[in-house]
Parts: sequence; C-alpha cells; structure tokens
Amino acid sequence: MMDYELLTILLPAFAAGILVLSTHVVLGKQVLKRGIIFIDLAIAQIAALGAIVVRMDHDIAELAYAYVWMPALFALAGAGIIAWLAKHMAEELEAMIGCFYVLSAVTAMLLLANDPHGAELLKQLMSGQILWVSWQQLLLPTMVYSAILALIFYKPKILDGAAFYLIFALVITLSVELVGVYLVFSTLILPALAINKLQTKRVLLWAYGVGLVGYLLGLCLSASFDLPSGAAIVATLALSAVVFRLVSKVALKNQ
Repeated sequence: MMDYELLTILLPAFAAGILVLSTHVVLGKQVLKRGIIFIDLAIAQIAALGAIVVRMDHDIAELAYAYVWMPALFALAGAGIIAWLAKHMAEELEAMIGCFYVLSAVTAMLLLANDPHGAELLKQLMSGQILWVSWQQLLLPTMVYSAILALIFYKPKILDGAAFYLIFALVITLSVELVGVYLVFSTLILPALAINKLQTKRVLLWAYGVGLVGYLLGLCLSASFDLPSGAAIVATLALSAVVFRLVSKVALKNQ
C-alpha cells in the first residue's frame, strides 16, 4: 500500500500532468496539422533560455514573478519570429524552427559554461522536476490554461490563425517551468501521434486517455524504482502511444 508521504508527492505531480495535458493535447493536434513538429522544442528551449537569464541576473530575479514573465517574453519573441517566418518563408519553416532550437540550446550552454551549478540547472530545465511540484505552483497555470481552453472552446478557429503562436508561447512557458522541455515536447506530440489516424468525434478523449496513462505509469515507476521522473514519463508516454496506435489499427482493420 502506498504510504501517505509518497502520496502527497505524487498527487500534485499527477495534477501537474493533467494540467499540462489539458492544453497540450489540443495544441499538439494543431502542431501536427500545421506540420511544424519542432516548434514546441524551439519555443520551450527559448523559454528555458529566459529562465536561465533570470537565474543568472540577481537584479532581475528579485523582481516580482520574474521567473514567469521573463521566460514568457523570450517565448513570445520567439513565437513572433516564427509567425513571421510562417508567413514569409513557409517552405523553409521547419528548417528555420530547427535552427532556432539549436541556437537557443547552444546559447544556454554558453551562458552556463562558467556557472558551477550550470549543468544541474540545464538538467532541471530539460528534464524538469515534476515530482517536486507543489500545489501552490499549479495556481497560475490552472488560471491561464482554463482561460485558454475556454477561448479555444468558444472560438476553435482561433488556432488556425496567427493567434495560435501567441497561445502556444504562453502555454509552453508555464509548462516548461512545471515539467521541463522534454516532457513538454512529449506531451504535445505523442498523444497527438497516437490518435492521428483516427476519424471519430471522441478523438481528443482518446488522446487524453493516452496521456493520462503515460503520466500515471511514469510517476509510479519513478517513485517505485527511484528513476528520473521526467525520463520515466517520456518513456511511458511513448509506450502508451505506441500500444494505443497498434490496438486502434487492429480494431479499424476488424471493423
């Protein structure tokens, strides 16, 4: 039986996973539709770059909510540039987004090269620390995600225009702080890939199911075997997506 102390750690972590899934499943489907697979990695890495700047500059770090608005500014700037590229360099967009990601990652490494805690900070931003998320940390993402989901529900076509990049940047900024870059990418792409060939009205519900199973299994494995939580969840999300894709393919053939 799971002890109370472990449960107090797993519950907020699982709640963080549910929050991230709530927006990422919808946005991930749009990412696949647009064919800009690496935009999430690029924006997440740019947001992480903003977080690094906050941690390196004590004057900025002392400003209220700097850990939120500085990464958000970086992510919004990156999203704005990508939106411009999508309009003027559509044929080379995916290549340009890939370059964005690499340049952001290299810049982060250069900024942290002489920081004695640089490697640990970079690992934290990439892999995240979802197991140590507190209920208080979930308040702001809950409010922002709820507003964004309400907007998408009432105006679904907003995701087809340039506003998609603004929404994407805001969501990614908060998600990176909660779960790290790798989980942000995995949560966007893996559930979306799992349901990509389905033609049903409940397609998003299946995607949420794939994501929830992945997060739950990953957190349990991480807690039970003392594994890195981010890496464990990425692996179980991939497993959940592959199994669902195979099962749904067999089910469609038998219809």
